[in-house]
Amino acid sequence: MPATVARSRYDWTRDELTDLLAGEPRYRVDQVWEGLYQHGTEPDQWSNVPKALRTRVAEQLPSGLTMATESVSDDGETVKWLWTLADGHQVETVLMHYPDRTTVCVSSQAGCAMACSFCATGQAGFDRHLTVGEITEQVVLARRRSAEVGKRLSNVVFMGMGEPFANYDRTWESIHRIHDDLGLGARHLTVSTVGVVPGIRRLTEADLPVNLAVSLHLANDAERDELVPINRRYPLAVLAEACADYIDATHRRLSFEWALIDGVNDTPRHARELAAYARPLRAHVNLIPLNPTPGYAVRGTPPAGVREFAETLGDLGINATVRRTRGTDIDAACGQLRATHSVEPVTIAPPTRRD
Repeated sequence: MPATVARSRYDWTRDELTDLLAGEPRYRVDQVWEGLYQHGTEPDQWSNVPKALRTRVAEQLPSGLTMATESVSDDGETVKWLWTLADGHQVETVLMHYPDRTTVCVSSQAGCAMACSFCATGQAGFDRHLTVGEITEQVVLARRRSAEVGKRLSNVVFMGMGEPFANYDRTWESIHRIHDDLGLGARHLTVSTVGVVPGIRRLTEADLPVNLAVSLHLANDAERDELVPINRRYPLAVLAEACADYIDATHRRLSFEWALIDGVNDTPRHARELAAYARPLRAHVNLIPLNPTPGYAVRGTPPAGVREFAETLGDLGINATVRRTRGTDIDAACGQLRATHSVEPVTIAPPTRRD
């Protein structure tokens, strides 16, 4: 069997597709590319392409994602897919409809090596990087599903399984496919990182001004070292310098993600530390009550505490938004993706509560 058969249809570049279809009229390449990206449909739906060529493309350019399960929540406004990849690994994608937008949260890795203790993906460990095609196809399928319910996919966030900057080259090429070929503007694409500074540096010099979100969660090194281990390699001062350079180069707003954990990072002192860190960077803060995971025995901050924390930030001059939790009941919310329904979790002890 030719080695090319195993590649996802969205892994192929246009030049490679041209070589694959050597002997066909040049406009056939355009038709196939438009079928894949402009229409996002299956080969058997390309009525402008001869049936024999449709069959050939379907055989030689297989889909990279096979749906294992679909879970629906929030009266159909949140959909989570568990995909099985060609080698048997699994990843998850979450589609969320809002009144003013439709957003898909995509994965960049199968598993994650960052080992953030409160995150289900980090608890599960790392399997492998996703390919360009496997990342891109998540967006194509989400756009297709959105169209079926009369919605237009408007935003893509790289906040699913994995650390995008640990898989930078493939992530960035997929961003170009999403921007150049699927037609989503750079301002509607957001890459999230736990603080991989070399990736932020590369993003600063990149040719598309996409948005940057940093999963911060703590604003002092001693505590962040424990909760987010990558902080030991790239401490907060180094991270702040990279973020400042990103802002200066792109003129884009920086966002900090802050998962509120009861008694761990939700006290007035934590709010003051966050404000002091965010203010020089003019960063916007997204507050997210911690979502439950099997391996982390701490609850999220109760609603009253979330409001108090947000009000404290406001009093300190920080723009903060309390993000609505979506899909908690189907393990689709932030920090819950783990691409398994059967693995017995290992419980991780929570950090010491701090005032």
